[in-house]
Amino acid sequence: MERKGRWPVNQQEHPFADLPAALVDEVISQATAAGESVLNELHRTRADRERLRDALMKNDLVIHDSQLGYPPLPTTCATDGSYAIDRLLTIDLAAAAAVAMEGLSPPSETRHWAEPRHSTFVVVEPHHAETATVLRAVMLGKELLLAVKAPHDLVMLDGTLTLPIIYFNQALNLAPRAPGLQCSKEFLNNAADYLEAYASILSAERSDQQYISLSKYSTRREVGRRVGWDEGYDDRGLLTLLLQPGELTRPLPLEQPDQPWHLNIDRLSPALRERVEPTTAKIVERLSTVHVFYYRPHPWLPALRVEAAAAVTTNMHRLAVVVQGLKHQCATPSILEPFPAYLADRMVKAVARALPSFRQVAVQKVAETYEGKIDEVFFSMHGYRTESGGSP
Repeated sequence: MERKGRWPVNQQEHPFADLPAALVDEVISQATAAGESVLNELHRTRADRERLRDALMKNDLVIHDSQLGYPPLPTTCATDGSYAIDRLLTIDLAAAAAVAMEGLSPPSETRHWAEPRHSTFVVVEPHHAETATVLRAVMLGKELLLAVKAPHDLVMLDGTLTLPIIYFNQALNLAPRAPGLQCSKEFLNNAADYLEAYASILSAERSDQQYISLSKYSTRREVGRRVGWDEGYDDRGLLTLLLQPGELTRPLPLEQPDQPWHLNIDRLSPALRERVEPTTAKIVERLSTVHVFYYRPHPWLPALRVEAAAAVTTNMHRLAVVVQGLKHQCATPSILEPFPAYLADRMVKAVARALPSFRQVAVQKVAETYEGKIDEVFFSMHGYRTESGGSP
């Protein structure tokens, strides 16, 4: 629909402005039907709530955070990462960033974490189908390095603890086959450090430092399978309705895949392969000991899915530190996740939004010094789309 003589429509205020009326009507009709399905599911869950909670109690899977004791409030931080690729006419502008944000500090805290608390990687790449895959692994590696450098009692990561082995495996296979990519060189040059950081997080050997991973979404059903819930019930969604404020489920072993975990290092150079082989074996071993539990600290929050090493979850004091830290950082109803995780997520998402602005800086630099026709600069640096992502 043509709008002559009018300013561009704000897409957030008028999301249907550029859609045909018939399409909007059809989508609204289908969305209404989807809403009715959700309503029916909520009615079914509400009717079964007592039976479902009773199954939890009979299996002795629910404890109250008061049973763990009250250790001193821990200092906290959260890490997160994002990446973006600006697809230009002749090249790609690729960026990855990881940040670490500190949480609300206990009143007696005096320690100082020297900056930088972020890590960035911005390069120009030739067009390549696998840039995003390798760049994503670089992003995650930088995120893990920040996490192990944090001087805090409780360090929160975004996503699941199994995510790095998936992303690293993809990059270990693809980076050696794309040596022309700057992100491939970055990943291979730092792969040993990335893997060592990952192994440290999975081991959690220091008793004064707890690493946890907070996954917003997961298809795993450790609790549901243990108590025999219907396959249609999602653990986090259902436990949000069943757990009372202050309750958590007893830690259970993380659901394992059908095929054993592995890291394919066959494509690496002999020297690098020899260096990382002990670390990869440790990672695979430790992944089988990861535990998961759900915790609902306050009535205004959904249940949090928390993954941590067995060294943390099987030690009552260390588990209490995690629980107290989460409760303290979920202090306001306006934020549905721990405060530092919210800040880190907000910050890294801004990287993708800002990438076109970074491109304009590069365009200006080229235009100032290029001796040819200026239109060649703008055609070459014209962007078609921006692809972005982060830790799920």
